[in-house]
Amino acid sequence: MKTDKKLIGTGLLTAIAASLCCITPVLALIAGTSGLASTFSWLEPFRPYFIGLTILVLGFAWYQKLKPLRKIDCNCEVTEKPNFMQTSSFLGIVTVFAGLLLSFPIYSHIFFSQTKSKTIITQTSKIQKVEFAIKGMTCSGCEQHIKTEINRLKGIVEVVVSYEKGNAIVKFDSKQTSITEIENAINSTGYKAINSKTIS
Repeated sequence: MKTDKKLIGTGLLTAIAASLCCITPVLALIAGTSGLASTFSWLEPFRPYFIGLTILVLGFAWYQKLKPLRKIDCNCEVTEKPNFMQTSSFLGIVTVFAGLLLSFPIYSHIFFSQTKSKTIITQTSKIQKVEFAIKGMTCSGCEQHIKTEINRLKGIVEVVVSYEKGNAIVKFDSKQTSITEIENAINSTGYKAINSKTIS
């Protein structure tokens, strides 16, 4: 039925739209174009609506698929096998895929390499701790992307990134790197470091 295909297509599209802001940083990192990571962050405020619409559409598609068919009194035989895209199996695959997309922010961190800084500190007096306000982060995938880029710099001692607070707190050796280099690393991800302040 065309209605089934439309429902399944709509459910899949809304699931993709709901997860696009979180999937993009991973795809950008894999593709080596990390500057594109924040491209779909503007979708984040609409995420709850996309999730609700996905659940509603797929729920209705399952209702349509599982409701009992009305029996028609006729002497005709119907032996035509339904197209795979009209089966419960296909709807099940789409539902599982949509579920994986919707829950992507929960497990997105596994796609980022856990880069630990191997900084050798020569003078503790050169250690600085700076908080960077960052615009555009929407999930833990964004946090991991920024953390990965900052940890690539020399002299990084510790990095804590929070999309909820919209910041990154970076402890670093000012002899090996600078605030400007850290800001450039953040900005290279596509997110924007809007200001910084030193923490004592």
